[in-house]
Amino acid sequence: MNNPFQELSDRLIRVESAIDRLDRKISSYPVQQIDELPVGIDKACKITGLAKPTIYSKVSRREIPGHRKAGRLYFFESELLAWIRSGKRATLDEIKADALNSIENR
Repeated sequence: MNNPFQELSDRLIRVESAIDRLDRKISSYPVQQIDELPVGIDKACKITGLAKPTIYSKVSRREIPGHRKAGRLYFFESELLAWIRSGKRATLDEIKADALNSIENR
């Protein structure tokens, strides 16, 4: 007859080794850190200086970056700031420099 304590000991050893394998496998995965947390519509209004209806309409027309999840609208500050920066108009000096570069390259 088998010793039940020996069987339990053998099973415990197998369980511990399986846990060790899983632990090593999990620790080999790269850890992703959250760079920033999403913000709501009120914070998006403060960042952009736009009213809520304006932001809602721009999101619906895909003019401003927004994320929908479970019927809610979320924004990331970095995306909003990048959207604002993308609307930069060139200064007269930048336009002149581009024109000179264009003439020189011809």
